[in-house]
Amino acid sequence: MLLIECPYCGERPEPEFVYGGQAHIARAADPAQLSAQQWTRFLYLRDNKRGLHAERWRHTHGCGRFFNALRDTTTDQFLATYKVGEQPPPGKDPR
Repeated sequence: MLLIECPYCGERPEPEFVYGGQAHIARAADPAQLSAQQWTRFLYLRDNKRGLHAERWRHTHGCGRFFNALRDTTTDQFLATYKVGEQPPPGKDPR
């Protein structure tokens, strides 16, 4: 069974979590000024690269909080988890 380290609750089994998309997506400062094409890009287009990827996860069957995780998409291994608003651990930032 895959175990995920919740930064608030500790290590828990994967069925307790829900994937929340790509992490570190910045919202526009003035959304009303965006064109339909810019909104489409913001809402639907995400990186889908192979290897280390920063993702958002939610511990739905635990604390209910969102957090960020660094996961290798080729091995499905979680390399680090950290709270929303924090930076990835040193030397592991995939951006």
